[in-house]
Amino acid sequence: MTMDWLREIFSHPHPADLGVVAFKTAVVYLFLVAGLRIAGTRELGQMNIYDLVLVIVLANSVQNAMVGSDITLLGGLVAATTLLILNRVLNSVIERSPKLEHLLVGEPSLIVSNGHILRQRMKRLGITPEQLFAALREHGLERPEDAAMCVLEVDGSLSIVPKEADVHRTRRHFRALRLS
Repeated sequence: MTMDWLREIFSHPHPADLGVVAFKTAVVYLFLVAGLRIAGTRELGQMNIYDLVLVIVLANSVQNAMVGSDITLLGGLVAATTLLILNRVLNSVIERSPKLEHLLVGEPSLIVSNGHILRQRMKRLGITPEQLFAALREHGLERPEDAAMCVLEVDGSLSIVPKEADVHRTRRHFRALRLS
């Protein structure tokens, strides 16, 4: 009687079921990568309470799609392993393919140039004036006219370069899609 719980935890599904779990997990992973990319770069930046709720609800909504009726420990481990492997493979492929990197990771976008706000670009990228002004304040600037440039980075953060600062161009160092 005391070993029933151990048997329940470590029960093994049919091996063919594990392949189905891995396949469904891969489909869900690729769907979410595409969906988050379409949602925009800003969604990957600082999370607010709504973003946190979205992550939790997304995780819950896709769980059953990945593992189905397989509630065994092994089924969950197969799904988790599949996600980890797919993420590693995708990052490796992105490192080797500039075209795929551009497609999935994107490029930094200028939203303030020599003190002038590029409002149409901000609107297209989903950046609000409040977010821009918060970033300016974080960098010790009071108004956009004090900035040589403001850039929405590929990770969703806003970089500000004051007008009096020297700007040095460097090779882009962000090479991996950070999903984990």
